[in-house]
Amino acid sequence: MLAAHWTSIGRRPRARVRNVDGHRDNHRIEEPATHAAPQSPDTSPRNWADRAIDRIGPGTNPARLVYGVLAIGAVLAAESGSHESYLDTVGSAVIAIWLYWLAHSYADVLGHRLQTHERLSIAVLGRAFRDEATILLGAALPLLALLLTWAFGVTLATGVEVALWTSVASLIAFELLAGIHARSTLRELVLEVGVGATMGLAIVALKVVLH
Repeated sequence: MLAAHWTSIGRRPRARVRNVDGHRDNHRIEEPATHAAPQSPDTSPRNWADRAIDRIGPGTNPARLVYGVLAIGAVLAAESGSHESYLDTVGSAVIAIWLYWLAHSYADVLGHRLQTHERLSIAVLGRAFRDEATILLGAALPLLALLLTWAFGVTLATGVEVALWTSVASLIAFELLAGIHARSTLRELVLEVGVGATMGLAIVALKVVLH
């Protein structure tokens, strides 16, 4: 009886096994343990920020959009007071942002070719111009504000100020959009909006320094 007791202690539970046909025999394979499918880390419902970012377009780099806002703001700040008419101001701003777009596209193509063995072609240039076109989209809202002030007969100095502050507001809006999209806390949102406001005020400071 003592021997039977020690024999029962030495026994270990055996894993349930089956062969390929599903019947027990001497050729057994262990059934793999089943694991629950991992859940998506973001199960919260989509909000307006998610939908707004989707409207930017798939495959579009939002950084170019921000760059366009910064570029047109810097151009307007640098040229503030150097022109006597809306036509000259709008024309020079459009030419400047167009050159920014060309320069950024060309730099991207040339930098890529320096790293690879790709040859220059019309298709390569066209793809770069298309990819960098979001820069022009970023500059559109401040330019639209400038055109509206022109249409309503506002003085040129005030019109440039409105366009500059439109650039500042755009940067703050982008930071707020990114924070809400990332589900940031209130403290994080304050920090993110503060960074956007600082970048925007740097554009205004450029105008003050140059003029």
